[in-house]
Amino acid sequence: QGLKRACPSHQSLGKQLNKVYPAMPGTTCQKAIQLWSEKNDGANPEEAETVKLLCLSPPIEKMDSSLNQLVNVKHLALSTNCIDKMITLPALKNIEILSLGRNVIKKISGLEEIGSTLKELWISYNQISTLDGLAPCTKLTTLFMSNNKIKDFGELEKLQSNSDLTNILLLNNPCGEGLTKKQCRGKILEFLPKIATIDGELLTGDDGDDEE
Repeated sequence: QGLKRACPSHQSLGKQLNKVYPAMPGTTCQKAIQLWSEKNDGANPEEAETVKLLCLSPPIEKMDSSLNQLVNVKHLALSTNCIDKMITLPALKNIEILSLGRNVIKKISGLEEIGSTLKELWISYNQISTLDGLAPCTKLTTLFMSNNKIKDFGELEKLQSNSDLTNILLLNNPCGEGLTKKQCRGKILEFLPKIATIDGELLTGDDGDDEE
């Protein structure tokens, strides 16, 4: 009876859902936090270190200031929704991992207030075409950026100020089309020589040679 919404697996699904549910508003962040609390035996969101607001039905469409109540959170997950824009979260003074994969985000922004603590940004499966916006993240070690719209490896130059960055996931971006895995690694290392893990694989001493 009726339609049941499944977790979106591709960014295009957001548009499909809007066609199926044209009059249904998205879940607000405040409502999502309330639902999370209910599922976790009435847990206090202000005390939680991990909060996962995943795959809401209907999905979250907008990040909003209600997320600032998560003052103790270290890992905030908002993956698999229909979020189109990142916002500043000045109250999240302890956040280390921000997960925004599988949304419809077009650019990285709003990280100025959390850049001094953020260590990992998981933002694969979005619509991001540039690597602007990461300069404030002085402690960033991990960037998951697969399945986005990065067309030029030259964008990686913008990450050279992120001196702690050692782990990057860049699979399935247009910049890698027509290149072998080894060629892609070479391009990444050209701009980011300190990278230790590329696309989930720990680099060895052989990665810089000219083997076929």
